[in-house]
Amino acid sequence: MLNIILFGPPGSGKGTQSEKIVEKFGLIHLSTGNLLRQEIADKTPLGLEAKNLMDKGQLVPDEVVVGMIDSCLEKHPEAKGFLFDGFPRTVAQAEALDKLLALRKTAINKVLALEVTEEELVKRLLLRGETSGRSDDTDESVIRKRYTVYKNETEPVADHYKQQGKLEVIKGEGSVDDIFQALSNHIEGELK
Repeated sequence: MLNIILFGPPGSGKGTQSEKIVEKFGLIHLSTGNLLRQEIADKTPLGLEAKNLMDKGQLVPDEVVVGMIDSCLEKHPEAKGFLFDGFPRTVAQAEALDKLLALRKTAINKVLALEVTEEELVKRLLLRGETSGRSDDTDESVIRKRYTVYKNETEPVADHYKQQGKLEVIKGEGSVDDIFQALSNHIEGELK
């Protein structure tokens, strides 16, 4: 089983690249953002609480997110592997994911981190906010707060996997195709 984490700050291109990776390599796309947005769209109690937190630029509690991931893994026992997009966001989540995967007799193979400057991220997210209907992408101060949360809480996850020898940093600026080629090269290396 091939398990990849696509890593990077909000607006780094994880969603765009995830679609291409899933299509090329036949992995199950596990996006906690998409799972949460579905809960929000369905107006479930979890979705309403999540929307309230997300609108303030805060993260949804770990146990909720880990539970959603576990049920997704359970629904796909025959999967070739999973592409984790937007998770883990904290070292505690990374440790919980490592334990969850170990219980299922698998592990993370590679963490592919997209590196993008803060100014480019702000520009991309404000543009996305104009077309996506995502309220968390329309306010520059909320976007910058999300970036600060990312730097403080999420970036240490890269170090967690770097210590395991699983981290690859990829330049996340340039053409979508060039970035995809760089990501594909690393994934193909894992398949050999």
